[in-house]
Amino acid sequence: MATCLGSGVSTAVQSCSLAAETSASLRQSDLLGCTLRQKDVVSVKRQARRATTAVRAGATVAAPTRETDPKKRVVITGMGLCSVFGNDVNGYYDKLLEGVSGVDYIDRFDATKFPTTFAAQIRNFSNEGLIDGKNDRRLDDCLRYAIVGGKKALIDAGLGGDDLNKVDKQKVGVIIGSGMGGLTVYSDGVKALLEKGYKRITPFFIPYAITNMGSALLAIELGLMGPNYSISTACATANYCFYAAANHIRRGEADIIVAGGTEAAIIPIGLGGFVACRALSQRNDSPQTASRPWDKQREGFVMGEGSGVLVMESLESAQRRGAHIYAEYLGGAVTCDAHHMTDPREDGLGVSTCILNALADGGVSPEEVNYINCHATSTIVGDVAEVNAIKKVFKDTSEIKLNGTKSMIGHCLGAAGGLEAIAVIKAIETGWLHPTINQFNLEESVTFDTVPNEKKQHKVNIGISNSFGFGGHNSVVVFAPFEA
Repeated sequence: MATCLGSGVSTAVQSCSLAAETSASLRQSDLLGCTLRQKDVVSVKRQARRATTAVRAGATVAAPTRETDPKKRVVITGMGLCSVFGNDVNGYYDKLLEGVSGVDYIDRFDATKFPTTFAAQIRNFSNEGLIDGKNDRRLDDCLRYAIVGGKKALIDAGLGGDDLNKVDKQKVGVIIGSGMGGLTVYSDGVKALLEKGYKRITPFFIPYAITNMGSALLAIELGLMGPNYSISTACATANYCFYAAANHIRRGEADIIVAGGTEAAIIPIGLGGFVACRALSQRNDSPQTASRPWDKQREGFVMGEGSGVLVMESLESAQRRGAHIYAEYLGGAVTCDAHHMTDPREDGLGVSTCILNALADGGVSPEEVNYINCHATSTIVGDVAEVNAIKKVFKDTSEIKLNGTKSMIGHCLGAAGGLEAIAVIKAIETGWLHPTINQFNLEESVTFDTVPNEKKQHKVNIGISNSFGFGGHNSVVVFAPFEA
């Protein structure tokens, strides 16, 4: 959800606060089930101090040491999704490279009475036989997208069907989160109560409305007994799930985790809620051009939906079973602005600190990063403020390219980070960055190359993905080409 970032922090303030913020994010990792051993805490703090000193001095940061233990290195071996462009990862990225808008008028219900009448709505969804008919009829779309995305990621990782029985299922987990959960089921339950009384509420109302059920259903069907839960941090959800999954693997609690986000909020109560927040574009005369990150005429985000799921695996496990490796997850971080429900800190410290902590966690110096998939929701304040926070971390912007996936698929809320992580990994794999479409009149303060309107060839050295959410939740994950 389109949190807006401030722009007034000084490098000195940022640097002096980094050690404290690092400690805070380490404490926060405990809440995600990610308690670090003392020597790991010392290592991360030491890396953060190096980065702090370098940022304060404006110097080049020497690359910290990266993880070398194959039990702790985390790689991506599978990807799955449900999107406005279909359920195929390659087809999805092809559409992004073409610069196609997935936004159109809503036809799922009559939206003509709302100030916003369009969204990046999934049409003609197929579960591809991955959910049996009886269960499919009962499920909220949020759960359908989670199950289909999760199963397709496992199949892509070579863990479909009987192949899944060849690994230790007690070491396979699922962490698929949602910002809003089964909103359709919840809305229908309330309607039944008000119109017909409590006896007409389906017994599936509570199970299918709660956010953890996507992870649970996938595990129940496939017998996956490793770490299993969901995280709900608004639009930062999927990145939080990746961060938690990686830390479980690094601690040896799992070999494989299916992680990501899912969301299905394009229903009357979802649309009405965001209209009430005054968060949405109302460009009803031109829906395809409504989502326009960094453009001077942007006026709000466009709702999207779907799921984005990764199979995250220890390098040791992936090599043992001869899995194809798409990329390596180097690190991540989560912070909180601790400021306001919907407004960000004016100084942007939460975001810039989160980026620095993620780089320190991955053993990466800022100079190594040359691609950022931005949160970039097309909000008036948030887009530029995110760029300003990025500038505080990356002093030389000449080699860094930014893009905004939401310009084409809308803001998929809890699923956004999942779909955007897949875009980063496909950029690493293909050497092509998708454009940020609808760039007609760029803000002067955005001095980066935002890949405007047409794809660009670009060899990604290190790519990061930003996701921020209501509540001041900030998350950053770091990916790189895999090197043995």
